[in-house]
Amino acid sequence: MESIKILEKKENFNWDYDQEADVLYISVGEPEKALGIDIGEGVIMRYVEDSSELVGLTIVGIKERFLKGLKNRVC
Repeated sequence: MESIKILEKKENFNWDYDQEADVLYISVGEPEKALGIDIGEGVIMRYVEDSSELVGLTIVGIKERFLKGLKNRVC
């Protein structure tokens, strides 16, 4: 199986947050067409099939996760 290029020092990250759906979209560079792989727990990795390059992440329930993390934080 061909390896996926996770991150090769990219300068340009873009993000968008859908408050109603509680979903965070992160793109490396400008958003582009990509395939998504659900890696579990509401995280989807997006990659370009031809180059096997990771071009983004989608995180479902980010606010809920953050608030839960704060609540469970040990000081």
